[in-house]
Amino acid sequence: MVQKYQSPVRIYKYPFELVMAAYEKRFPTCPQIPVFLGSEVLRESRSADGAVHVVERSCRLRVEAPRLLRKIAGVEHVVFVQRNVLNWRERTLRIEAHNETFASRVVVHENCSYTVHPENEEWTCFEQSASLDIRSFFGFESALEKIAMKQYTANVKRGKEVIEHYLNELISQGISHVPRWTPARVREEDACSQAGLEGPSSLDVNGLRSTQGSAPEMVGTDGDKLDADYIEKCLGHLTPMQESCLIQLRHWLQETHKGKIPKDQHILRFLRARDFHLDKAREMLCQSLSWRKQHQVDLLLQTWHPPALLEEFYAGGWHYQDTDGRPLYILRLGHMDTKGLMKAVGEEALLQHVLSVNEEGQKRCEGNTKQFGRPISSWTCLVDLEGLNMRHLWRPGVKALLRMIEVVEDNYPETLGRLLIVRAPRVFPVLWALISPFINENTRQKFLIYSGSNYQGPGGLVDYLDKEVIPDFLGGECMCNVPEGGLVPKSLYLTEEEQEQAEQLHQWRETYQSASVLRGAPHEVVVEILEGESVITWDFDILRGDVVFSLYYAKQAPKLGPPEPGARASGQLVDRGGALGADYSRVEAPLICREGESIQGSHVTRWPGIYLLQWQMHGPPGNVVEDVLTALHSPGPRCKLLYYYEVLASEDFRGSMSSLESCTSRFSQLSAATSSSSGQSHSSSLVSR
Repeated sequence: MVQKYQSPVRIYKYPFELVMAAYEKRFPTCPQIPVFLGSEVLRESRSADGAVHVVERSCRLRVEAPRLLRKIAGVEHVVFVQRNVLNWRERTLRIEAHNETFASRVVVHENCSYTVHPENEEWTCFEQSASLDIRSFFGFESALEKIAMKQYTANVKRGKEVIEHYLNELISQGISHVPRWTPARVREEDACSQAGLEGPSSLDVNGLRSTQGSAPEMVGTDGDKLDADYIEKCLGHLTPMQESCLIQLRHWLQETHKGKIPKDQHILRFLRARDFHLDKAREMLCQSLSWRKQHQVDLLLQTWHPPALLEEFYAGGWHYQDTDGRPLYILRLGHMDTKGLMKAVGEEALLQHVLSVNEEGQKRCEGNTKQFGRPISSWTCLVDLEGLNMRHLWRPGVKALLRMIEVVEDNYPETLGRLLIVRAPRVFPVLWALISPFINENTRQKFLIYSGSNYQGPGGLVDYLDKEVIPDFLGGECMCNVPEGGLVPKSLYLTEEEQEQAEQLHQWRETYQSASVLRGAPHEVVVEILEGESVITWDFDILRGDVVFSLYYAKQAPKLGPPEPGARASGQLVDRGGALGADYSRVEAPLICREGESIQGSHVTRWPGIYLLQWQMHGPPGNVVEDVLTALHSPGPRCKLLYYYEVLASEDFRGSMSSLESCTSRFSQLSAATSSSSGQSHSSSLVSR
């Protein structure tokens, strides 16, 4: 694979002629570049009027590689041929270099140019591009490629420092001005020879790009190119290879996406998300640009007007900035009725609102960059989980959250600088286990999670927020205008017809299974747990009648006898001959669930074995056979429900707990309370609506 490098435009705030005087001091040797062992002139020619000066040099570079690799190669230095064409009339220097050593195995091309700054003729611009193609090298192709690119990029920065060193040396010697070239009087008989010299030279200069094979083309001197000072000031410090990736991807976008292209900050985020792997970043960015065009996201801030209900009950908003100057977004998730919001405005409206927050975040980053005079490309999110409980495990809500995470991670990478989660309750690890596998590892490293009051004092919020901006509801002095959220009244829910049009009901019904419960014939689901410390989660809605929900444990599955009248496919699995406390035990206290209620819960198992989720009719006990026969002859089932359950395997749950604890040291107490490693199981259910 051919490796390429393209520099930004580096600017010397000195005239071209003075920079050329500094450049010539690099030869024949340059102590400031230790790997440069020396050079000798092979050929040299000048035009008759002295305007064009062509020099061809042989340069020796020391090989900085492991001893084994040098021994196999059999060389201690490599030879490059450099051809310089200096045009005093046009004030340009074009440099082309290629390797002579191992030319049949390794092909290296480099092109550099010094030109006058297009907007200030007293300044000089420098650009550099190179390519490396290792065709074969004794089986060490990959190792050589890494070593070569590492050394090359290390010397890129050093090259600029060397020129600045010689500029300062000239100035210290009292040489701060070099007169511009002026044409000398040329005899008529020399005109032909001058034209003959300048003609081929001009062709050779233009031919440099054609002889460089797969080397990247130089960036033109127009307003679209990036200079190093702009990158440092507006985008932040980048290594030479990172600068190169940004310029190459930007140049590719200019060629393939005619018209408007993303801002440099946006392009850079995709490169960072893919660790500056150019092809992967390009693929990710292209998919995102197609998505933005399809959904007209560029116009979202002008076209999206959130419903009044969303503005009232969506508990999130912007609030000043953190200590690093990042915009701060506060989300009071524990106070937000996600289920009510989804039933009142729909999942698509919630997604649009989340996208508008991300668009606004990017806009605020640009504003803060200008305000504070330093690059700010991400924001901080403060999530308050006070009030988070089992109702937030409502399965369609969790699925919607996962979808939003996927959309944001795919299209707004590296926009989250830090996520501060405070007042995390005991139920949070279960929610974390459900969503953490869908969060990018780089993003998870930005999470800081605090349980209880650990966010207060040193090591807490004061490390990331000025005391003056800590919200009042977290013990600070700053009044926060973020809506408090609260339960959305059922009267504001969309009608079933409106939900059908939004295809929400169909999606939700696909998530759940339906069941009917007869008196004396409960509905039961067997869950086999192979390893302790797994997590069983459940979510069900009571559509008709009242039921009692229980969770049982048995070391082995009860034997199924002949099916009783009215038994369904799931059967009645609690053996009538078994004794409670001996053959099976109840591990979840009975919960009476009324018609119209929605229940979410979880149980961290202590032992492997059989667990049974049971729903039975609520009412006084009676004769089982008579109850079943009566139910069979009744017009319809007495109780009806929709349910969903899921098992988080022990390995996955422990892994999510490990990743949770790795986010911050302030979460150990909460994880210990939630984990069953202490030998006690933990379970809870909540009636949410």
